[in-house]
Amino acid sequence: MSPEEIFEKVREIIAEKLGIEVDDIELSSDLTEDLGADSLDLVDLVMAFEDEFGIKVEDEQVENIKTVENIVSYVAKVLGADDEE
Repeated sequence: MSPEEIFEKVREIIAEKLGIEVDDIELSSDLTEDLGADSLDLVDLVMAFEDEFGIKVEDEQVENIKTVENIVSYVAKVLGADDEE
């Protein structure tokens, strides 16, 4: 799965969970400041990403997830998608 495909899937999940439009979500979007996620939303999103991509996000990594780009980069790294370039 390419980073672009991961980004599209991440956008879909965020839009569904936060009730916002997919087009409002950019790679640089901050989950709390730009997209309005609270701490419970963040937990819900992490669980959704784990389910969707079949990964485990370690607790110490959750603290580093602030933007959509952070999520895409982490998922790509875990899945090895960032090695395809």
